[in-house]
Amino acid sequence: MTEPIVTFNDVHKSFGDVKVLKGIDLDIRPAEKVAIIGPSGSGKTTIIRMLMTLEQPTSGDIIVDGTNLWKMDKKGKQVTANEKHLRAVRGDIGMVFQHFNLFPHMTILENCMTAPIHVKQESKSSAKNRSIEMLKKVGLGDKLDNYPSQLSGGQKQRVAMARALVMRPKVMLFDEVTSALDPELVGEVLEVIRDIAKDGEMALILVTHEMDFALDVADKVLFLDEGVIAEQGTASEVIEHSKNDRLQSFLHRFRN
Repeated sequence: MTEPIVTFNDVHKSFGDVKVLKGIDLDIRPAEKVAIIGPSGSGKTTIIRMLMTLEQPTSGDIIVDGTNLWKMDKKGKQVTANEKHLRAVRGDIGMVFQHFNLFPHMTILENCMTAPIHVKQESKSSAKNRSIEMLKKVGLGDKLDNYPSQLSGGQKQRVAMARALVMRPKVMLFDEVTSALDPELVGEVLEVIRDIAKDGEMALILVTHEMDFALDVADKVLFLDEGVIAEQGTASEVIEHSKNDRLQSFLHRFRN
């Protein structure tokens, strides 16, 4: 059994008096595809945001590829990680947001080239070649010189995926990436994620409401409810054969 690429050990997160996560324990293996489902406010996006260092756990440990994400050793003691440590560990993680977060004043090729040049100190030619490769992979090889304003929502989301892939992450995070799209554009984005999942090298963590998609792509599904993992198992076990009343009630909304 390979060592997990991501581990959550008794992770809690509160915002003021509101407890959003209440003791999350989770292992994700290299190349494993994990879907996180659950009602709004259950803590799904908070898990993603903590992995991207956008939110700090209130307590507990998050380990990425053997390194504690939010803590570091200093003179033999565990202290809160500094920005340099966070940046180094976060370098193995890519994220695709709901709302694209593209730079409007850059072409889509420039959007993809920026991070490898400035974060990983890649040469401009290397970053350009890999960016073109990834944009072709997501079906946008003919749009290299277009600006985000010239693209549809689905195309913008595919640019965001290419931009994340250029960084060669070991873990890719997708946070409800279809929720901001018009219904007719959802299919094209899900198809690209399906192709990425087939590559088999990266672990994928998907927060999604697309149950059929989760059933098709995910090796494991987690059902979050009120800040805890209320059920986990294979996609079939959780989505098709669960006996959890809360989960059945949640899934009923997507079947009618």
